[in-house]
Amino acid sequence: MKKIFYILLLFIFATGTFFAGSWYNQHKTSSKSTAQKVLYYVDPMHPAYKSDKPGIAPDCGMKLVPVYAGERKAEAVAPAGTINIDPARQQLFGVRVDPVEKTSGSYNLRLLGRVAPDEARVYRLNAGIEGFIQEVSPATTGSFVRKDQVLATFSSPMAAMTIQTYMLNLGAEDRFKKSAAEGSVEGQSLASANINIQQRTQQLQNLGMSPLQMEEIRRTRQYPDSIRIISPADGFVIARNVSPGQKFERDTEWYRIADLRRVWIVADVFAGDAEYLQPGRQVRVRLPNKNKVFQGRVGSTLPQFDAAARTLKVRIEVVNQGYVLRPDMFVDVELPVTFSRTVVVPSSAVLDSGLKQTVFVERGEGLFSPRIVEIGRRFDDRVEIVKGLEAGERIVITGNFLVSSESRLQEAVEMYTPATAPEAPSPNVNTAAGSEAQNDLKKTGAGAAGQPIIATHHGRRRG
Repeated sequence: MKKIFYILLLFIFATGTFFAGSWYNQHKTSSKSTAQKVLYYVDPMHPAYKSDKPGIAPDCGMKLVPVYAGERKAEAVAPAGTINIDPARQQLFGVRVDPVEKTSGSYNLRLLGRVAPDEARVYRLNAGIEGFIQEVSPATTGSFVRKDQVLATFSSPMAAMTIQTYMLNLGAEDRFKKSAAEGSVEGQSLASANINIQQRTQQLQNLGMSPLQMEEIRRTRQYPDSIRIISPADGFVIARNVSPGQKFERDTEWYRIADLRRVWIVADVFAGDAEYLQPGRQVRVRLPNKNKVFQGRVGSTLPQFDAAARTLKVRIEVVNQGYVLRPDMFVDVELPVTFSRTVVVPSSAVLDSGLKQTVFVERGEGLFSPRIVEIGRRFDDRVEIVKGLEAGERIVITGNFLVSSESRLQEAVEMYTPATAPEAPSPNVNTAAGSEAQNDLKKTGAGAAGQPIIATHHGRRRG
């Protein structure tokens, strides 16, 4: 008897548990279906097409996508262009969302520079008289030459008188020195003889004769066959305008030689970055594609404005070890700059169209809306946000081009409401045209060409 009682009690417990579980599942499903109520279905390729039943899109053959009540409510309060992207599509698009940070730090300001010779170390050898080039050395443009190296020789009939006068003054100087030593009256003219020699020396220098050759004439007292053009310093030939037998006019430039032991780096700087390049500031100069780094110093000369490029030309002085830097070479200029605490985001998060800058802010799970921001300075791969974002907000940092495409499509959908299908006429109402058509069909049963008449729909195409 007791065994039967336990079996009956166990049966009643199992039956109650079954009915309780069924009621719970039914109630949970009902609540879920209420929360996930489907409002309508849309074409994934053309969201303007809506249907109250699931099915296939008429234009592309894709399955219609449901739109739930919760999504519609969220979109109703969101700005224009707000879109909903489920996690699967985010992964497919490569969408990554990160919070906005407010931070401080440092970055390298990178500039493009061009090597130029130091103007104080450029020597121009010009003709002070007409004449003819006789001999030319093998040194050409780009060659390295030493100080006092002979570059070319020339002759000029117009220089003969000055050279002869110089030699006569040298002879008079010797005579007056001897007379002064003997106590003769002619020794009093030694001072005037020295003045004449100084004048002739200046004239010969103006003609293009070097002090070395004048000293040679003084020592040998021989009339030279030609005047030698020599290098005034160690450097590189950056211009050569002579050839054997060439006739030249006065003021003709024979050679231009640059001492490249110190050079200038002329860097283009935007007006917003010019404040960091104060005179005396140390910078790094890097030669592209080579492991060469030079230390430079910003010159004291004020930057010159380039109206064509709308930039400032900043001069940086560099010691050119090994003559690695040559004129007109391009180099990279790096300057470490620190910035105070501010809102910064990755550069990839900002879509810059030129007229405006846009970021996509996460408003909820899978819900993104565009927001126009104002940017400031650029810090390597980051950019400062002056207005439009607060620290802690979550934004799209990768995949935003695809998110932007979806947002633009959503804006277009919101601008144009879908056309409604025309109401079908009541079957009990017959118009005159309808009666005529029915009578024709009864008589012929076919179209004018003897083919069955195909029903057509003149409403607006959807999808």
